[in-house]
Amino acid sequence: MDISRQALARMIDHTLLRTDATPAEVSALIAEAKELNTYSVCISPSMLPVAEDLGDVKLATVCGFPSGNHTPQTKASEAAESSKLGADEIDMVINISHLKAGRPERVLEEIEAVRAATSGVLKVIIESAALTDEEVVEACRQAEAAGADYVKTSTGFHPAGGATVRAIELMHETVGGRLGIKASGGIRDWASAQAMVAAGATRLGLSSSRAVLDGGQAEGAY
Repeated sequence: MDISRQALARMIDHTLLRTDATPAEVSALIAEAKELNTYSVCISPSMLPVAEDLGDVKLATVCGFPSGNHTPQTKASEAAESSKLGADEIDMVINISHLKAGRPERVLEEIEAVRAATSGVLKVIIESAALTDEEVVEACRQAEAAGADYVKTSTGFHPAGGATVRAIELMHETVGGRLGIKASGGIRDWASAQAMVAAGATRLGLSSSRAVLDGGQAEGAY
């Protein structure tokens, strides 16, 4: 699948979620996002609110990150505070232990709690690399039932790994056309980004946005 550099840029959440990231690095991230014309920046909630002029760039943050092992009330409170501090989008991490225990209704309950507390777009991180195919499908179904806007593969922090084409295909088969699908974790070059889009991803979480986009430009993708 061929996609232009400009079109891919508008699918990117330009991301900085390192635990040692500084305010100066967040400022640099925002400046780079505006230069690259990415869709958004995604930063830690402790960095909110931002003082910089974002221009057309949206502001995203995370919730229950990175383990997902927080109570629904804690996640909802975090999402509500971030929304009040200017976040346009919330990327929440589900508690995958509920899926492993055969309790998908508890995943539904926590997503519903965060959905009610979020004023903007809600993306649900399912940590797909740590799930079976059946669990990926179940997580997507619960996210849709709870009113989420997107399902997202990964935090990028789980030892099982990040986004895979197989996971994106499963997610697309389950909710494609109704929910957005975000591929995140380990996407560091143009070919990988293009493969995720071809499989059904409608948003990409990248910390190496410039390198990915420059790779596309080198291949003549304008």
